[in-house]
Amino acid sequence: MCGIVGIFDTQGNREIDREALRRMNESQHHRGPDEGELYLEKALGMGHRRLSVIDVATGQQPFLNAARDVALVFNGEIYNYRLLRDELVALGHVFRTKSDTEVVMNAWIAWGEDCVRRLRGMFAFGVWDRRKQTLFLARDHVGVKPMFYSLLPSGLFVFGSELKSIMTFPELSRKLNPRAVEDYFAYGYVPEPNTIFHNAYKLSPGHAILLKVGDRAVQPKRWWDLSFNVAPARPEADVEAELIERVREAVKSQMEAEVPLGAFLSGGVDSSAVVAMMAGERDGTVSEGVTTCSIGFDDPEFDETQYAMQVAQRYRTHHHAQIVDKDDYGLIDTLAHLYDEPFADSSAIPTYRVCQLARRHVTVALSGDGGDENFAGYRRYRFAMAEHSVRSKVPEAIRKPLFGTLGSLYPKADWAPRVFRAKTTFESIARDLVEGYFHGVSRLPDRQRDLLFSDTFRSDLQGYRAIDVMRAHAKEAPTDDPLSLIQYLDFKTWLPGDILTKVDRASMAHSLEVRVPLLDHEFCEYAATLPPSLKLRGGEGKYILKKSLEPHLPHDIMYRAKKGFSIPLAAWLRGPLRDAVREAVLGARLVDTGIFNRRYLEKLVAEHHAGTADHSVALWSLMMFDAFLRVSAGA
Repeated sequence: MCGIVGIFDTQGNREIDREALRRMNESQHHRGPDEGELYLEKALGMGHRRLSVIDVATGQQPFLNAARDVALVFNGEIYNYRLLRDELVALGHVFRTKSDTEVVMNAWIAWGEDCVRRLRGMFAFGVWDRRKQTLFLARDHVGVKPMFYSLLPSGLFVFGSELKSIMTFPELSRKLNPRAVEDYFAYGYVPEPNTIFHNAYKLSPGHAILLKVGDRAVQPKRWWDLSFNVAPARPEADVEAELIERVREAVKSQMEAEVPLGAFLSGGVDSSAVVAMMAGERDGTVSEGVTTCSIGFDDPEFDETQYAMQVAQRYRTHHHAQIVDKDDYGLIDTLAHLYDEPFADSSAIPTYRVCQLARRHVTVALSGDGGDENFAGYRRYRFAMAEHSVRSKVPEAIRKPLFGTLGSLYPKADWAPRVFRAKTTFESIARDLVEGYFHGVSRLPDRQRDLLFSDTFRSDLQGYRAIDVMRAHAKEAPTDDPLSLIQYLDFKTWLPGDILTKVDRASMAHSLEVRVPLLDHEFCEYAATLPPSLKLRGGEGKYILKKSLEPHLPHDIMYRAKKGFSIPLAAWLRGPLRDAVREAVLGARLVDTGIFNRRYLEKLVAEHHAGTADHSVALWSLMMFDAFLRVSAGA
């Protein structure tokens, strides 16, 4: 795992500033502490920070071919590189190393832009081909590895693994993008392809950019998408057997490394499944030696280490657990520095800690991320389908005015159990599927964002709303099935924008490589062919995955209520962070942006501290936005 950077003169005639390239590269030192190298030629500079995992002795980058007319910087792992190497050798390519980096290089030389369609893995790379006078950038299928870029006013094109690398250029405007601010307070992150700044972008998953000397047009092109073409019905027993073999193969394909390798083990279904397959259980036999790591809390309400221990004992893993203080809130500025833009998922704190723990024992860790998205495991899928079932029974001409009126009249009760939050339910039923799902996942609903923002800022948005992100993806969705559609929306927004971003930054902060076998693109393509009825059945998410895992995992691991990486946020903001909340939310930094309605900020703080309302989500989002402003101003 590594960090990559690059500078490309689109005019093709300027020398690249070596010191500027060095600053870019060193801003990502944490991503690759083992080595750091630069390569420059006229109109091009590339940099690389290396965390050595495969071909430790000879896999240095930037990598040049023998003729020195093609240069590559690559971040990630290619799991089918041995097969591709054999194919390329048969085509006459000669290899000097055993690295997957050289495979990517020769794949470009052999197949050009289509090389990405041959790769199985997680990757972001840039390749300069002097023969064609082109720079090609690509990001993996689902967005496990990041890529940021900008075309500067001077005509220089810059790219890097983290936003901070391209923000080393003073020429890149620090002006906030109003649409990104609206998106952040709706989603809790800034969805692809935008960043929080004007003229700085993320390369979306499954996309590539081809730049040619003399042409300043930057036009990302999609080369992969997830398709939901449901396969013909088969007996469930056959599906279960094939599914387990698919999980086992995906895990096995990602276990190659020349450094210590282990796994995260939360005690949930997905991480436990990965550990079970790593341990190699087959016909009742278990091979010892897997290293596993889990984080627990000193508050039983938030601690799940007992479930992780069950799996660790069953598979005789070398298990490492660490109990952290439930008031582990001292990472706010650290997180703001890691993420480079506002990021409101509070589970970033325990994610940071489990990566910190894992790095003490391994260099590579496998994660269970992706199971919920592939098999409809989140509770919100169940709620969305229940609401959709009601919608489908009531004609739209009646449904919208009826439930819209009920939603407006019913009192707001966010403090109550969900079953009693009829206002929210009525409002969701009045909407269509995409509107309802957006409403369900929004951190701050439309009405609250309207109150939060100043009149001036709402005018700056020019009618833009965060739901437009989901609307755009829904128009391109390759399915009409409602469950598959919202899974697709999560693959385009939540998965790359929140889950994978969170894990990438937290792991790279500790120079830890994290692999996600349940997001192997071939496995995702297979899961997408399974009927929705095998994913969500009778209110049980991940139905077929759990059934297939019953011989491999304890019943209470799979069928207990899902907690996730929860932290006691509301209590923090009323207790030990009470003064910090007031200082951040009511301080000059937020007010001076002109974005916020000061009176509403005061209301949020007063009601939360008085205990008359739970505004923890809004307040945490505001605190992380303030931390972003503070850190970026001092960068």
